[in-house]
Amino acid sequence: MNYWKKLAPNERKYRIQKALLENINFSKDRALGYPASKLDDKVFNDDAPFLKDAPILQTYVANPNNIGCHTFGASERAFQGTHEIEREVLNVIAVDIFKAEPNSFDGYISPGGTEANIQAIWMFRNYFMNNYDAKSDEIVIVASEDTHYSIPKAANLLQLDWLKIPVDFNTRAMDKVQLELMVKKAKAAGKKYFIVISNMGTTMFGSVDNPEDYIEVLEKHEVAYKLHIDGAYGGFVYPFSNQHSVINFSNPKISSITIDAHKMLQAPYGTGIFICRKGYIENVLTKEAEYVEGMDLTLCGSRSGANAVAVWMILFTYGPNGWFEKVSVLQMRTQFLCRQLDELGIAYFREPFMNIVTIKAEHISAALAEKYDLVPQRHHGNNDWYKIVLMDHVEVEHLTTFIHDLKATVYA
Repeated sequence: MNYWKKLAPNERKYRIQKALLENINFSKDRALGYPASKLDDKVFNDDAPFLKDAPILQTYVANPNNIGCHTFGASERAFQGTHEIEREVLNVIAVDIFKAEPNSFDGYISPGGTEANIQAIWMFRNYFMNNYDAKSDEIVIVASEDTHYSIPKAANLLQLDWLKIPVDFNTRAMDKVQLELMVKKAKAAGKKYFIVISNMGTTMFGSVDNPEDYIEVLEKHEVAYKLHIDGAYGGFVYPFSNQHSVINFSNPKISSITIDAHKMLQAPYGTGIFICRKGYIENVLTKEAEYVEGMDLTLCGSRSGANAVAVWMILFTYGPNGWFEKVSVLQMRTQFLCRQLDELGIAYFREPFMNIVTIKAEHISAALAEKYDLVPQRHHGNNDWYKIVLMDHVEVEHLTTFIHDLKATVYA
């Protein structure tokens, strides 16, 4: 590990306080030009005694703006302390987790995985337009039918077509034959540039695509493409549970990755992460943001520096070994549940290195789904699956109770 280590509580507290001291202080500094301030002290008491031992809450009250991309060019000097915290987070994720070379990437902490996925597609669309003089109707998105809804949302926003590749009902594996047929058909229809979304943990099933399936087909047909990994769910699980994974920047064909911190990392909601190789993010520069020091290369613009601090605190509280241990415990709980389902003859899907178990709906009564808040594949229309996500709060005791109730419905 180059950047990631476990820090003691006093070390974490000191680092965040140092970052806040390097930011503008709206309580003391003569800052006349910013359309911002600390949180309103008539509502949010910044003298509350508990704040001194709560670095994340201190940061929320200070209200830093992490606008811009702090791996590329200059950044807003008023918030340089928390911008540096964000760079430290990105170093851990890009280099230590996803095997990028130091200083070979750009990225930012976004308001969620949906934006991070849209950022990737926007960026690659503009890359093809800027470097190949591509037209919109020559560019197409490729992703499986299990992919996250942010992909059709991006297709709608950016006015791009989406090739929705079918998957096998039971294995959730992408149909490679259909992939090739659809690529050939798209190429014949004038599509020249392909933006590929490969899943590292789909939302409903936790299924993981093999990026080499896309690479093989697209290179066989000699089309230009860029490959994005949507690890919004699996990014903080799969690299640790599958120590031999090569779905990272060690694969030169992978150009960008999305990870969510507000899922497995248990950061506050609205905390996604976008990482890409150098040479791409400048394609989404908004030149009109002239009043912003540095360059605005993000979809959202202004964003809370407190989210960067929250991710930093989690990463440096656990360290790499502590996080591996946490993921390992969740894997053991997932295996426990699967063994119980096997004994009952219940049909389910589980990606071997993930902590989602998706059970065929025929085994789950409406009362059982409601009692345990199981999430259906479809809330409207015919539903085929219900999923259980083995998060930190789901313990063996909860699983045992669920199995007891499931067994009663099965025998009934």
